[in-house]
Amino acid sequence: MLILIAVGVLLYLGHAAFIPVALAALIALVLSGPVEYLRELGVPRAPGALLLLLVIGGTVAGIATMLAEPAKHWVADAPHTLRVIARKMRPIEQLATRVEEQRLAATRIATAERPAPPQQAAPAGSAPAPVQLFDATVGFAIDVFSVLVLTLFLLISGPPMLARMTCALVSDLNASHVLCLIEKVRHEVGRFYVTTALINIGLGLATGIAMLLCGMPNPFLWGTVAGLLNFIPYAGPTVSFIVLATVALVSFDHLARVVTVCGCFLALTALEGNCVQPLLVGRRLQLAPLLVFLALWFGWFFWGLAGIVLATPTLVVLKVLAENSTYGTPLLQFLSPDRRVRTSGERRDAAGKSSRGRLAA
Repeated sequence: MLILIAVGVLLYLGHAAFIPVALAALIALVLSGPVEYLRELGVPRAPGALLLLLVIGGTVAGIATMLAEPAKHWVADAPHTLRVIARKMRPIEQLATRVEEQRLAATRIATAERPAPPQQAAPAGSAPAPVQLFDATVGFAIDVFSVLVLTLFLLISGPPMLARMTCALVSDLNASHVLCLIEKVRHEVGRFYVTTALINIGLGLATGIAMLLCGMPNPFLWGTVAGLLNFIPYAGPTVSFIVLATVALVSFDHLARVVTVCGCFLALTALEGNCVQPLLVGRRLQLAPLLVFLALWFGWFFWGLAGIVLATPTLVVLKVLAENSTYGTPLLQFLSPDRRVRTSGERRDAAGKSSRGRLAA
């Protein structure tokens, strides 16, 4: 317990140093497969990693540039949007007010309004808003540059660096087993997240087309939002649904069109979650929903948005390690209690029994 508390305090206080390293490790884990594939085609590891990062960075920059103008339009119209939402929600607010008044009259509870607290002036030493925005932008740019540089070094080093580090930290007898575990984690997690990224791209495109057919303004902006938020299990689709419902409520005067937008998105997410993802990803890496929620909550508490991004990959890495460890059964049952999954040791025992049975036959 003391070790867990010490690790938690270290992660909380040292988040500025740990977050870039963790994000770079995750990106390198996902992109190491394509880099090794390029190496098999004759492209050296360093140019292949640099080319892959440039292609991905250029694609992200192009999409961000294309969607920047509609996003700025919605941010600029935020006060008008809030007024429209307040106007359209006024009947519900009036109904709730009448219900509350009737309850208070029935129970004869007198409530005195509390005076509004005096508005505190900003501290004399606080920096103006433009300076704070500039500092935040510079800090974000430094973090992004650090993550990219660390990712590039991790991709260039590749398996040889892992082999040297493993041999230096463990005995020669266990080095091959540790390297085998690292390679399985790299392969399984990389394949899982590449497949998940392709599924989310498809969901974003389908959402954009559906919003276009429904007459939503800036449909592919909301498709991009839905695809990005879908990387966060459970909470991401919920936030996307709330955003789309709010935009539809602001954009349309007829309730039927709002219901149509919400129904289309619910149908797409149901199809993605119940058909596409089990078919392409499989149920091998399923995790207990409660643990996913707890991981997201603790990730947000310790590291904010970066913690949310890293929460699910951490659980996936633990599960892959448990599946490929002889003594990983308790951890595997804790991470996925709904179904029985055999560890690598149990699979080896089963394979041994099967081979002995065939020899006996």
